[in-house]
Amino acid sequence: MHQDDHINLTRVDPEVGFEPYADRPSLLGDRFREFANAAPLVSFFKLFLDPILVVATLYVLTIPFEIAADGHELLLAAFAFLLTALMLDGVFLFVPGYSRPLLGVGRFALEWGCVVVTLVLLGRLSGFADYFYPPFILTWFAASPVILLLTHALFRWLVLRPDGDVRSDAKKVVIIGANQPGRVLAQNMRMHPFLKLDFVGFFDDRTTDRLPELGQEKLLGNLKDVAEFVKNNNIQQIYISLPMTAQPRVVELLNELQDSTVSIYFVPDLFVFDLINARFDNVAGMPVVAICESPFLGMNGIVKRASDIILSLCILALIWPILLAVAIAVKLTSKGPVFFKQKRYGEDGRSVLVYKFRSMTVMENGDKVTQATRNDARLTPIGGFIRKTSLDELPQFINVLEGKMSIVGPRPHANAHNEQYRKLIRGYMMRHKVRPGITGWAQVNGFRGETDTLEKMQRRVEYDLDYLRSWTVWLDLKIIWKTATMMFRDRNAF
Repeated sequence: MHQDDHINLTRVDPEVGFEPYADRPSLLGDRFREFANAAPLVSFFKLFLDPILVVATLYVLTIPFEIAADGHELLLAAFAFLLTALMLDGVFLFVPGYSRPLLGVGRFALEWGCVVVTLVLLGRLSGFADYFYPPFILTWFAASPVILLLTHALFRWLVLRPDGDVRSDAKKVVIIGANQPGRVLAQNMRMHPFLKLDFVGFFDDRTTDRLPELGQEKLLGNLKDVAEFVKNNNIQQIYISLPMTAQPRVVELLNELQDSTVSIYFVPDLFVFDLINARFDNVAGMPVVAICESPFLGMNGIVKRASDIILSLCILALIWPILLAVAIAVKLTSKGPVFFKQKRYGEDGRSVLVYKFRSMTVMENGDKVTQATRNDARLTPIGGFIRKTSLDELPQFINVLEGKMSIVGPRPHANAHNEQYRKLIRGYMMRHKVRPGITGWAQVNGFRGETDTLEKMQRRVEYDLDYLRSWTVWLDLKIIWKTATMMFRDRNAF
């Protein structure tokens, strides 16, 4: 099995049921990501076809504008391809069952706007824009989203068609075990009709009073009824979703099914674990299941790093006057260096040196570090202001270019705090599976600044792990936008 063959799992809360986060804005991209992982054709559409269409539109427009396609167009095409792959999630508009198309159109327009703004900024800052005929570029900016939307609509009509012929040759499926994994699997089959799986119902030995509310699904009988039902109803696939403790019953069922041609699959009950990027893998020919792994492997890692580099260069090009002004202010208002360098845990727990503008009269970097508090006496004359507005964090964009940090990720804590909290909070060190970030999902949800209680730190860690489970480029852009809007009104910053 290939390294990138992901298990299509949905986070389960035993107290609430499955998909408790489905309506949360932070996980808006989850539905699309499951959709894309489930179908290689759709994954190809998302990753490659949109960028190819944007580049093809550029070159087609060179014909009516009588523009010679030279090295300048080739470089522009390369940037457009990369930015479209990073920022555009437009196929989200056409996920079957998605009932808010206007919101999808708005999101698509915003994503294309981000591509355009980034290209314009890169062109202006580098002087590269002077090499292009403005009406040609403006026409391309206007024509590309129209071509993409029309292609998406055609793709949905010809390929997905949830109410058309896509299910005409669907395979009949039953699931053994009406537990949480089985219910999630049944729900995904209903959501993704292009998989051509016709879910018929559940078999379970438990009595109805011990079973959860099944909703649209129906209970077909006990395990002893499976073989006869399969034979009489042309069932083509069986998914066994039983715990490992049910091995004797599973072995007996397999023996009964040997007199049939039905395909049988086992659904591992991984919901007992706190899943981070769960997937199948292959190590030296031995199939294994990853329970906890970084989400930034393979193509995701390339996308994350490329977006960090592009955005950091653009941001540094815009904010260098602010960096210069803050550096001068720090030097003139207090004695000591302009920058404060502190060791933090980086990716996989490796120690990295993080840069900040100095906001205090002390330079704590040892085994004991005291967090900043409101009206802290250690603050310099401008220390409180640059901390409240996050100006002290701006040098960390240099850390991002060095590869030590990411723009978005779990905020790094002082090493002394890591050693303290890893013993108190379950799963604390999982947040170090990725590069630390200048800003993060916890910070834009009210957990920025002092964590004076264990509960606050636990909540921050919960949001950090939620980010690892839910990552998309769109989520990163959303966090960056929310961080920018919060800079001057965050009451937790001091």
